[in-house]
Parts: sequence; C-alpha cells; structure tokens
Amino acid sequence: MPGGRLTQQDRQQIAVGLADGLAYAEIARRLDRPTSTITREVMRNGGPAGYRAELAHRATERRTRRRRPASLRGSEPVPQPHGRDAEAVREYEEMLTTVLMESGLSNKMMARVLVCLYTSDSGSLTASELVQRLQVSPASISKAITFLESQDLVRREHDERRRDRYVVDDDLYYQSTMASARALTQQAEIFRQGVAILSPGTPAAVRLENAARFVDFVGESLARAADQAREVLHTNTEATSSGTVSSDRG
Repeated sequence: MPGGRLTQQDRQQIAVGLADGLAYAEIARRLDRPTSTITREVMRNGGPAGYRAELAHRATERRTRRRRPASLRGSEPVPQPHGRDAEAVREYEEMLTTVLMESGLSNKMMARVLVCLYTSDSGSLTASELVQRLQVSPASISKAITFLESQDLVRREHDERRRDRYVVDDDLYYQSTMASARALTQQAEIFRQGVAILSPGTPAAVRLENAARFVDFVGESLARAADQAREVLHTNTEATSSGTVSSDRG
C-alpha cells in the first residue's frame, strides 16, 4: 500500500478535494492512495461536510497516543478469524461507527455496540463479550442495548447456559427502515393534531397539514420499498441457495 500513514499535507489536499466536490476515488488517485483510505479518513473525521485537515490531524495524533500505553502494557490486538488484518478490521469498525452516527444513531456507544454485533461472524454476543471487546463498563453496554432493543435493531435470546445473547441478523436494515417509517407516521399524527389546535385554514395550520401529507407519503413509500426489497432479496437468496445445492448434487 503506497505512502504509509497520511501526513498533514495529505489531509490538506483531501480538504481541498472535498471543497472542490471531488469524489473519494479521484482524491485517492491524486494522492496515490487506496480509495478506502480516503473514505475512512473522511468518515472518521466529520464526514464530507465537516472535514477539517488540522482537526483531523490532531485527532489522529490523539488516537495514536491513546493506543501507545496499551501497547506498552503488552496488550495485543484481538486475534481475528479467517486471516483478517486486525488493524484493518479496527479501522473499518471505526468508519462504520461514524457512518451510523451520521445516519441518525447519534450516541457513539450505541453505534459501537451495533457495529460490534454486525461485524461478528455469529451476529450475536453476550454482554460480557461486548464489555471485553469494547473495553467499556457493563452499565454502558446495558444502556446501549436498551436503546437498540427499543428501536428493533437488536433482539435478545437465551443460549444453552441461559445467558442473554444480543442478536443482529440480516433483517437489521429492514427493521431499522420500518422503525423510521413508523416514526414518520407518528410525526404526521402530531402535525395533524396541530392543525386542529391552530384552526384549519390558517397559515400555520396549512403549513402543518402540508408537512403531515409529505411525511405520510414518505413514510408509506419507505415501508412499501422496504417490504418489496425484503421480498426480492429473500427470494434471490433462496434461489441462489437452491442453485448451489443443485450444483453440489450434480
């Protein structure tokens, strides 16, 4: 991989490229870097609209200093299955955490827990496993899980030792999208309550009614698209699995 770590000058060029509206791939080409390097750099430091070269450089230095004492204590990266690069996995998890936060999951710990579950091969972990992986307190995990469960982003199961396991599966984004659709429906209902209170036909009431109609339409379209995508993708998955089985038998 060319270039090693990004320099402050590299980051300034990234900032200029973003300001000029360049795509990540073009910025990467100009710096002779992989596109994934630029994507991670931008998403972990404020996103395309909030990226600042100087702040990004300082943040990287702080992260480096925080990791150094752990290394001195003999702490080794968690071994990764399937020959994965532990550092690449860690950086990817940071990037995905930032993306989820920018997409609406504003609490970082909740985003980190969700990413930890989603990137585990089993798709399920106990509270103690989450504590160990994320190096945080049990209370922090409990609070994050409570919120994620309330949003239907994770579910709770019992394993053979009667321990709670927190599970995320292929329906994650379906459930998340449907939760967003329900939230929009609730917003529409609240807008319409305002129409009655502010007297129908008045400028304020008309504004709220227009907002309710817009949000209703978006919410219904979102739910319908989620159902259609789930049906199509589920059908394709079954067809692929059947084809694989038939091929194996052949």
